[in-house]
Amino acid sequence: MAGISPTGPIGRPMTLNGVTAPSGPKTSPGKGDFGKMLRTYLGEVDAKQHGSDTAIRDLISGKTQEVVPVINAVAQADLSFKMLMSVRNKVIEAYKQTMNMQV
Repeated sequence: MAGISPTGPIGRPMTLNGVTAPSGPKTSPGKGDFGKMLRTYLGEVDAKQHGSDTAIRDLISGKTQEVVPVINAVAQADLSFKMLMSVRNKVIEAYKQTMNMQV
């Protein structure tokens, strides 16, 4: 069983059991546009969801007989969505903490 890859240099994509996390735009720290990065992530997650749907439809219709690529596509889409939801929850939590700050 493969574990989580060891921590490496900053900028290297994070992997979990061979599945690579979506990578955002390559910009230097402090110079990125959060909205642009978020749209990029949303686009990648959406593309993986559509790819997963297509793979499932192809398997059900008989266009493909291979199950492993379908499972891989579904797992990647699921992991991407879970990561996106985690980021969303952290942003909401940070917003709530900011709003509750005493000035």
